[in-house]
Amino acid sequence: MKNLKLLVFFLLFAGNVIAKEYHVSVNGNDTNDGSAPKPFRTINYAAQLTVAGDVITVHAGTYRERIDPARGGESDVKRIIYRAASGEKVEIKGSEVITGWKKEKNGTWKVTVPNSFFGDYNPYKDSINGDWFDRRGRIHHTGEVFLNGKSLYEKETLDLVINPVANNKIKDPEGSTYTWYCESDNTNTTIWANFQKFNPNKELVEISARPTVFYPSKPGINYITISGFYISQAATQWGAPTAEQVGMIATHWNKGWIIENNVISDSKCSGITLGKERGTGHNVWSNDKGNVNRDGNIHYIEVTFNVLRNGWNKENIGSHIVRNNTIFNCEQTGICGSMGAAFSTIENNHIYNIWTKRQFAGAEIGGIKFHAAIDTQIRKNRIHDCGRGLWLDWMTQGTRVSSNLFYNNDKEDIFLEVNHGPFIVDNNILLSAVSIRTQSEGGAYLHNLVAGAVHMWPDLNRFTPYFLPHSTNMAALTTIISGDDRFYNNIFIGKGDKTSAESKFKYGLEGYNEAKLPVWMSGNIYFYGAKPSTKDVNFVNDSAFNPEVQLVTEGANCYLQLNLGSALENRKVRIITTEILGKAKIPKARFDNPDGTALKIDVDYFGAQRSETNPSVGPFENPGKGALKLKVW
Repeated sequence: MKNLKLLVFFLLFAGNVIAKEYHVSVNGNDTNDGSAPKPFRTINYAAQLTVAGDVITVHAGTYRERIDPARGGESDVKRIIYRAASGEKVEIKGSEVITGWKKEKNGTWKVTVPNSFFGDYNPYKDSINGDWFDRRGRIHHTGEVFLNGKSLYEKETLDLVINPVANNKIKDPEGSTYTWYCESDNTNTTIWANFQKFNPNKELVEISARPTVFYPSKPGINYITISGFYISQAATQWGAPTAEQVGMIATHWNKGWIIENNVISDSKCSGITLGKERGTGHNVWSNDKGNVNRDGNIHYIEVTFNVLRNGWNKENIGSHIVRNNTIFNCEQTGICGSMGAAFSTIENNHIYNIWTKRQFAGAEIGGIKFHAAIDTQIRKNRIHDCGRGLWLDWMTQGTRVSSNLFYNNDKEDIFLEVNHGPFIVDNNILLSAVSIRTQSEGGAYLHNLVAGAVHMWPDLNRFTPYFLPHSTNMAALTTIISGDDRFYNNIFIGKGDKTSAESKFKYGLEGYNEAKLPVWMSGNIYFYGAKPSTKDVNFVNDSAFNPEVQLVTEGANCYLQLNLGSALENRKVRIITTEILGKAKIPKARFDNPDGTALKIDVDYFGAQRSETNPSVGPFENPGKGALKLKVW
């Protein structure tokens, strides 16, 4: 027994000795030993040496490289950690600085770069493409040109660079007059750019040169932490759900990553991808030109079965944590993932300015866009100024969307497409013109503040999968009939006289009069033109009262100003539980926690405990009376 104890102690001690901390510095050298006094020069060099338990600490400066880790960790407690040194700003860029510009005319300059400069990937030869991508009749290269950190607008002809025309339909018309165009032959790539009044040889001009920043070239690299970096300017490709999805940070079909405390910006397509790999299909619809009788729906079903055969389950894939990141200026998504985001937690992220240039379009665009977010928790995020805020598409089951702040998203805050549930949307603040679009069933909407329109409709033409509870074991496929939703204890606000009865986007739950499956509605309050469904019970309708909801930003903080009048007083509603919500009809599954235990919606947006006997309607427990100003971020 004594010898056994000594052996265990030795093994534990040896494990601690083996774990190393490698240092990287812009003043280092990859021939050094990686110690603090003798750091490496590149992060990727250190990434080839690390084993489970090791830490890579990167010191202040700008690193222009791609990190392709050779190994991952072994468990959640024995990870490989990549971190910025405490208190130091570390930038990792997918771009290179370009000088030697020659002046042409009208603010336009020209530079010629040998193709050898780009190595094995030239973003000015590669164009964006893939399933559900809409190129709007022109070529879009994956490359990008940046002037002092701000991206220019690619044009399809040189004349449109020399004589730019402002796009007054977007948020930055003046910015759209800063333009670029490229041509490549077998030897060189030439770029023309209109820098307006700026001399590019006296400013910082960068061009995207790498397809990603942090991405393992093979699956099986698990339990990695990426913390505290500024990551930007990669030439990322369109991330269709039927394709290999490669953002600036991309998990590549692995498990257990933590992506935290980073600033992620200026990706040509996506910031973070938690998606699938290439072997189970890569843009299969676009590449299947011979089968004219088949559509994208069938192709994605085939990919889903391929993924299941490739080991898609909780033991192998997902369970990522993405938290406390700031993500902006990406033209497809802030975060996306096809099946690889299952069992994950997405929390406390600030995501904004997604798809603002509007040069291309497609069906995979949003602040967050997930397919198969099984048991994924999306909570306490701030998502605004995106085309779509949150888009949950296909196989949203066991998912909970809780205590998020949405505003100024011009299509809608939340879009739920062809899901069978169960999923929960609770304690959210939804302030955009359209709050909820649902082409799904089996949802529970609880204690939300809904200040925009609600649109519900069926889809009888697409068969989409559902699963056994809390797993990826597919039960069957079926269509969306509409209904089977629950709405309890929400606040709905209309637009007063501007609330249109003819619009398909109704304020309140009037649209649910057309639901085919049963719905359950109780405890809701309707203000200022928002209307209840005929299926609602125990509601208050104060159509004349305007709560005057307004979101005010003061520095990094957001304050919600509103007046809820007296409608919340003397309201008798109940705490919502798994028992009350019942089961989603199609999957026959309970509305419960990811571990299968019963849930209780007993805390509010702020995490404050709700009254057990008479909780407040809406996301705030006992918010106060009269004019309120609540700090919501």
